[in-house]
Amino acid sequence: MAKKKPFALRLSPEMLAAVEKWAADDFRSTNGQIEWIIDQALRKAKRKKKPAENSD
Repeated sequence: MAKKKPFALRLSPEMLAAVEKWAADDFRSTNGQIEWIIDQALRKAKRKKKPAENSD
């Protein structure tokens, strides 16, 4: 499992409430939803490398 680095994230109460609702709708934790949102944004901007394919 990849290591994760904790850091503080400041959100407005309205933004946090929207993310919490979205997370609940998708059956994810709030943290998991934020990670998913960032992952999708990185992929869309082509800033995330695809994982190396297994050569087995």
